[in-house]
Amino acid sequence: MRTRSLPTINEVNILFLVLGLVLLIFGSMVQQRDLYIGVLITEYIFILAPNLIYLKMRGYSLKNVLGLNPITVRQIIQIFLIMIFAYPMAVFLNYIILILVNSVSPAMPIGVPVPTNLMDYLVGLLVIAVTPGICEEVMFRGTMQSAYSRMGDKKAILISALLFGMFHFNLLNLLGPLFLGIVLGIIRYKTDSLYGSILGHTINNGIALTLGFLLTGLSENIQEITEQAPLIPEGLQLIITLVMLGSWALFSFVVLYLLLRNLKGAGNITRMDEATDMEDSSTEPEESEMESINISWAPIVVIAGIFIFLNYRYFFLI
Repeated sequence: MRTRSLPTINEVNILFLVLGLVLLIFGSMVQQRDLYIGVLITEYIFILAPNLIYLKMRGYSLKNVLGLNPITVRQIIQIFLIMIFAYPMAVFLNYIILILVNSVSPAMPIGVPVPTNLMDYLVGLLVIAVTPGICEEVMFRGTMQSAYSRMGDKKAILISALLFGMFHFNLLNLLGPLFLGIVLGIIRYKTDSLYGSILGHTINNGIALTLGFLLTGLSENIQEITEQAPLIPEGLQLIITLVMLGSWALFSFVVLYLLLRNLKGAGNITRMDEATDMEDSSTEPEESEMESINISWAPIVVIAGIFIFLNYRYFFLI
């Protein structure tokens, strides 16, 4: 009979390494042929399916590991507001990285195609917002964060967020996802529900897609206004943009902090730390101590090395 209710850290580290390599080798191939179909294949076949198969084959309860607990209407409203105010901070952090990289080598972030009509927008919501919201949350706030909760919930949130950021394999899109990963991890912890972080992830991606869709219709007017405006030196433009984004992000961060503090669980569910304590009580002390000592970070180091190599080659050797 299995004495553990959560996966071990070594198990999920190996899973992270394997799926990271699969994403790099095969994910890029299918997405180059057709982006939307490639994203669906990548998310459902390369990310979601291996996580679920692994948990079932190892005999873990999907409900316990992933936290498949209901969330309330109040929590849904709170999560919606949290993600609205988290988005500006993520944008600002990615913009900081863009400035730093551009100081060394010209670089532009690669985004998803902006929908130009309502049908493309709805399809985009399904593929770009809902699909990653489900698949990536199962992996990072479900499998990974639950396993790392053995080290304490704060460390679990931070480490799973860092792995989430690296999993994008894009330096220009590292700090934003890392920050969002922390926010989603807090949501997952405080609600003890993966549905909460799935909703938050979906809302964040939906905001980005919606802004792109709305701004597309205004692009011609913006271009006309820009052409009629007096020329501003590039350095001054950079400073103005940085100050505006920074002010927006600072205000949003304060509101975000207050919203996260007021986010509460449903009150009738088991929290991650309590579940970990229950698990530890059913496991021999020697086994728990040996596991904490014998954590292998090699899979994480390999992915981090690949991340550094790919981005150094792409941004600094061109």
